Amino acid sequence: MKIKGTNINYVQYGNEKGENVVLLHGWGQNIKMMDPIGRGLQDYFKITLIDLPGFGDSVEPPFGWEIQDYYEAIAQLLKKLKIKKPIIIGHSFGGRLAIMYAAKKEVSKLILLATPFRRTNKKATIKIKIYKLLKKIPLLNRYQEYFKKRIGSRDYRNATPTMRRVLVNVVNADLTEYIHLIKCPTLLIWGSEDNEAPLKEGKYIESIIKDCGLIIYEGGSHFAYLEYIDRTVNILNEFLKKERIKQ
Repeated sequence: MKIKGTNINYVQYGNEKGENVVLLHGWGQNIKMMDPIGRGLQDYFKITLIDLPGFGDSVEPPFGWEIQDYYEAIAQLLKKLKIKKPIIIGHSFGGRLAIMYAAKKEVSKLILLATPFRRTNKKATIKIKIYKLLKKIPLLNRYQEYFKKRIGSRDYRNATPTMRRVLVNVVNADLTEYIHLIKCPTLLIWGSEDNEAPLKEGKYIESIIKDCGLIIYEGGSHFAYLEYIDRTVNILNEFLKKERIKQ
């Protein structure tokens, strides 16, 4: 479906009479990464998986989108699909979008999986400091992109120019104010050894949202929800028990 100048791929399946569950994947991923959760909930809910613009079978955005642009695209897509007050599940980057959506729109329940919402590594590494120094040297200015590719993160190096701009915008966005606006029941699932979204960030979110619970998978990484997928599905079915009882 064409939204905001880009084609967005989505897949729907599950119980047509059930409440809507929308799943948003992380950076560099696609709907396949969220499908195991969808399959675990499909008996009781109508599932919608979305390839975020620039990933999977969705086209890149026409320019370096901000978080707000992605939110608007998701909001417009769900409106066209006539999905109101959904249950939203987001992992990492998808969780960022879920935070903004839940702060701005009506959401039945929110589930965040290992979701960073602000920049935590504020101290520049020595490589970044070197890069900034080299930028000031006129003769080396023309090699700016070359240095970026080699000293940036793996996600940055693997991205196209447009998606690099998106990544920079996403990483630098601080969504703290939106967390304070979330009123719906919220569940957090985090790995204790998550290096991408430190556990302390999950604990912070739990302290801010009134109706919120945090589940920690000991030894789990940034993809703890997949590492313990059976446990994840069981927890989600329990958290969403009231919603599925209505079917």
